[in-house]
Amino acid sequence: MKADAVRGHLDALLLAVLESGPLHGYAIIAAVQQRSGGALELRTGTIYPALNRLERLGLLRSSWQSVGERRRRCYELTEAGRGGLASERAAWREFTAAIGSVLNPVTGPMAGPLAGPASRPGNGPTAGPVTA
Repeated sequence: MKADAVRGHLDALLLAVLESGPLHGYAIIAAVQQRSGGALELRTGTIYPALNRLERLGLLRSSWQSVGERRRRCYELTEAGRGGLASERAAWREFTAAIGSVLNPVTGPMAGPLAGPASRPGNGPTAGPVTA
């Protein structure tokens, strides 16, 4: 998978793997790789700046833990982080629905050049377009 595939979604990935409890950096990398079936490989140079930024934003907190003679920093979600994860998941669902509508257009009487997700049966108004 292309490295660019993670761009814009790194925060959501980090928050999601920390949902089940505190992890240190290498365990976060391993969790993302394991959950993605090996498709996503994050580098330490990518995650540590993101973890520090998420901590500054109040979405994570960290603490030092000793394992034998080694110390490692463990990260965990704050309540704000849980709310941030819920927002990231909602944004992901909206984004993938919009992309899916383009990649897999619906055909039939309701489909047409201006038929979008809101015009299909069962879909109501959306929050607006996703811009890149």
